[in-house]
Formats: sequence, structure tokens, C-alpha cells
Amino acid sequence: MIKLEKRPQPSDLWSVATPIVAVLATMIFGGILFAFLGENPFEAIRTIFWDPLFSEFAFYYRPQLLVKGAPLVLIAIGLSLGFRAGIWNIGAEGQYIMGAIFGAAVGLAFYPLDSMIVFPLMILGGALGGWIWAMIPAILKVKFGTNEILVSLMLVYVAEQFLAAASLSFLKNPEGFGFPGSRNLQQYPAAHNAEIFAGSGMHWGVAFAFIAVIFAYVLLNRHMLGFQIRLTGEAPRAARFSGVKPARLILFCLGTSGALAGLAGLFEVAGPAGQITIDFNVGYGFTAIIVAFLGRLHPVGILLAGGLMALTYIGGEIAQSNLGLPAAAIQVFQGMLLFFLLAFDLLTNYRIRFAKREVA
Repeated sequence: MIKLEKRPQPSDLWSVATPIVAVLATMIFGGILFAFLGENPFEAIRTIFWDPLFSEFAFYYRPQLLVKGAPLVLIAIGLSLGFRAGIWNIGAEGQYIMGAIFGAAVGLAFYPLDSMIVFPLMILGGALGGWIWAMIPAILKVKFGTNEILVSLMLVYVAEQFLAAASLSFLKNPEGFGFPGSRNLQQYPAAHNAEIFAGSGMHWGVAFAFIAVIFAYVLLNRHMLGFQIRLTGEAPRAARFSGVKPARLILFCLGTSGALAGLAGLFEVAGPAGQITIDFNVGYGFTAIIVAFLGRLHPVGILLAGGLMALTYIGGEIAQSNLGLPAAAIQVFQGMLLFFLLAFDLLTNYRIRFAKREVA
């Protein structure tokens, strides 16, 4: 019989190997899935992982890695701070939406003013929108002991209703001939999150993602607050005895993750997306959970995992157009990555033992 035996201490080898093994397992079982759909599995995997980087059109796809990866990294960095402390924000998608709405509302309030102050105010508005939405589960948990997982997740659906209302009413383009959606911020220079270097894919959202990685690394490794976050997640009893204040930690972690998710929403609506629409959100807030765990909740790991997940986004789009793979199959492929990551992560704390079945 197969038994799981708890290790005396976590395995350093499996801690490093788990993301690599999870990616390989995803390729293998993803290939089997594509074969059942009638596609050549080797060609499908090559299209997803190779073509965006090395095909004849790679010069176009490579900048998209930064565009797709930036919101994932920004959101995942915020989530990782809470996850390391045992604070589970599952509602980053809602905070991402509210950040986009708040930021776009600030920019459109100044339309058609052409001033350098508009975009910085939009950045503040985006961060504020995400922060406010995250503080709802934070305050409810601190004051009433509610479960932040359920509250933050349910607020995603409330945010989606706000998004529909914004598209159909208070942010609707008055010159849009009745169609839902706001003005196109790409056509409003003062509010447009344009590329810093033309053709590079590098916009301000990418810059903020790199800044967030550096900030999180310094916080976790060089600051007392980062030590308290790590201590709370690894040894909650020791954290209580050392004077860590749980309420303050909950407010900080949820507030920071909400603000970063809101920034991701703002940079997306002011840049690649261009406008508030009913279907603005594409699941970045949920995918960032995979990125956070794939990166082992480490800032540098999250940066690399964000690039890998962006690769699957772009490669998945190429596979859909060139091979005719359904979008649902690509989503299942991405979901496999989290499944195998969690499955193999079990081996970090447990070892598999084979023993003879005991006779009664």
C-alpha cells in the first residue's frame, strides 16, 4: 500500500524542483489532451512554447510577453505577501476591475484636458479603487472574523456588476452611438498608457511590475514587517508571542494586494484594452494565483512565472488561430499547471512510502 509520511523538515530539493516538474507534467498531459482533440500534440506544445519566442513572427510576439506578463506579476506580487502570512485574497479579479473603473473615471473626468497631471492622478485612482475593494474583506475579517476567502471571492461578482453599470451608464461614451463602453483612452493622449519605447511593449505597467518585484524582495528580506509576514505564515504561535499584531498585518496585506491589483487594472484599461467595456476583465486576477504559487511566493520566482504564464497566453492565442484549438482547451491547459503544482508540492512536506498491507 502507498502511504504519505511527513518529512522531519521540508525538502529543499522538491521545493526547487516542483515548478519544473509541474511544467513538464503539464506539457505531457496537455499533449494528451490535444491528441484527444485530434491535433498533433508535439506541434501544439511547440506552438505554445516555441513560436512566440523563435518563430518568424517572434519580433511581434515578444513585446506581448511584457504586455501580458505585467498585470500578472503586479497582482501576483500583492497576493504573495498575504499568502505568505496565511491571508488568502482570492478576489484580486474584483480589485483589478475596480482599479480600472476608478482610474478610467478619473481620466474621463478631465476629458479633454491635455495635461501631464492626468495620468498620475489616474494611477492614484486605480490604486485607490483596488485598495477600497480589498479593505472590505479586510475590515470584515478584523472586526467580525469573517472568512476573507469567501468575502473577497463574492465581491468579484459585485465588481462585475459595477463594470456592466459603468459600461452602460455613468462611463458610457456620449458619442458612442448608444454602444456600451467608455471613450477610448488610447485616443486621449493625456490618459493613454503608451509604450515608453515604441515597439518594445514596455509601458508604465511593466515598469511598475519591476518596481513591485524589487519592493517585495526588499520588504521580505530586509524589513521587520517582511519578517513578521514570513513568521506569521511559518509559525503563527511564535508570531503571536513575538508581538505581531494580526489585525495590522491583515489590513496591510489585503490593502497592498488590492492596490497592486487596482494598478494592474488601470494600466490595462489605459493601455492595451483602451476602454471600459462589459467584457474588460479576462481573468488576470485568478491567473495571478497560479503565477504566485508557480513562483513559490518569491518575488523573483513570480517574475519568471509571470513570463511563463504570459507565454502560454500568447502561445494559446497562436494555437487557436493556427491549429484551431478551442479556447476552453487552452484554459484547461493553464489550469493543469496549477493542479500539478499543488500535487507535486505535496512532496515538499511528505515522502511516499510503499508498505505491505497489514493483515487484520
